[in-house]
Amino acid sequence: MVSFSEPYVIHYPRIVAVAEESGGTVELVEFFDCIGGAMWSKCHYVKSPIVEGVRCLGSTMRYNLKTGTVDLELEGSRFPAGISACTVYDEEIAITYIGMGGGGVGAAACRSDAAGVLRSRSDPAGGGRVAGATIWLPRMQRVLIGVDDTDTPEEGATWTLVHNIARAVEDEQSVYLSHTIVQLFPVPYRTKNCVALVVEFATNNPEGLVARFRQLLEQYTLSKKTGMAVYTGFTPSEELLAYGRKVKQGEVDYGVLASVRDPGLRIVMNGRGIIGAVAAIPFYTNYEEALELCSGKN
Repeated sequence: MVSFSEPYVIHYPRIVAVAEESGGTVELVEFFDCIGGAMWSKCHYVKSPIVEGVRCLGSTMRYNLKTGTVDLELEGSRFPAGISACTVYDEEIAITYIGMGGGGVGAAACRSDAAGVLRSRSDPAGGGRVAGATIWLPRMQRVLIGVDDTDTPEEGATWTLVHNIARAVEDEQSVYLSHTIVQLFPVPYRTKNCVALVVEFATNNPEGLVARFRQLLEQYTLSKKTGMAVYTGFTPSEELLAYGRKVKQGEVDYGVLASVRDPGLRIVMNGRGIIGAVAAIPFYTNYEEALELCSGKN
């Protein structure tokens, strides 16, 4: 006979928060186990004045928050739960949820012990009660790693290698968030499909992350022309996006890349693939544009 120790709790596997440098904006990333509960939260939490947007990516829900505290006028069925506060400190980010009924269970019980939570304070929840919880998370920054040219005409695949390296370097200080394949203009010297990769991390140890990633990339790449670039920051610049679109739309030389000025960008491995590696970065999680083939051919 099956028994449950917590029949009315579904635990979120992990929650992380990335803050922009000024601390005014936060992206809250919730890894979920129950998609129905996550979609319910998405529907209602976006009604909070401090939630500026929300999107579902794979098994994560991402909330764009502005810092501040608000009083939420909860109402059953119409607005039963929300995020009522977001506070950014030097090394931590505090998020406060509140909900009524099952929304209170989600706010108080389901998130409080997720991986990534440093500590929490929560009210008793369940039945028709209104309950709230505050969780404290490490303040992390976004690191995007672009890679191109790791395979040969005989063997290898960049998209699989980059994913496996990202999984291998992930730890409590560096959480692997996303993987995006970026279709580039099919230049004559491509291996076959001419794609580059960008993987996204939330981290508070960017130097250690980049060093571990580079070590494994150098160890397992099959090409002598591998490019690896790193962007550290909340959102890549418009200049970097414009460069990425040029590489998707036609063949460019290294001089075009050299003209890009973005303080968050640095080149780690400077093989010929660096042109595509940098171009991939601004398309992270923008899957439709990333995969668009701009050559005019299907």
